[in-house]
Amino acid sequence: MAARAKEPIDPPPDSFLPLHRDTFHILVSLADRDRHGYSVMKDVLDRTDGALRLSPSSLYAAIRRLLDRGLIEELAERPDPDQDDERRRYYRLTRLGRAVATAEARRLERLLVDARATGLLPRRS
Repeated sequence: MAARAKEPIDPPPDSFLPLHRDTFHILVSLADRDRHGYSVMKDVLDRTDGALRLSPSSLYAAIRRLLDRGLIEELAERPDPDQDDERRRYYRLTRLGRAVATAEARRLERLLVDARATGLLPRRS
């Protein structure tokens, strides 16, 4: 009987926390759809009302790290090749990437709860 190959086990999502601010914004940007790099930059800028402007060099360095860590993957196919620039690379969250982004969102949410409980931030009405 041949030995069965074991599937790799993902590290626990909490082991990636806390995430760097830019990393979290990139994962959030990819949470609702596949995007190319420029689309990620524009989405982050829009979502933060211009408060966070990712430079191409910081974006692509973060994307390389996210790819290496298995949090995102590059798509082999383009969503609409006829309406697209062939130089663009598209990315999507992996299952692990979604779990890590969710864990970070929950961590931040707990911090806000604590800040409200101590009076640092007003309680929601």
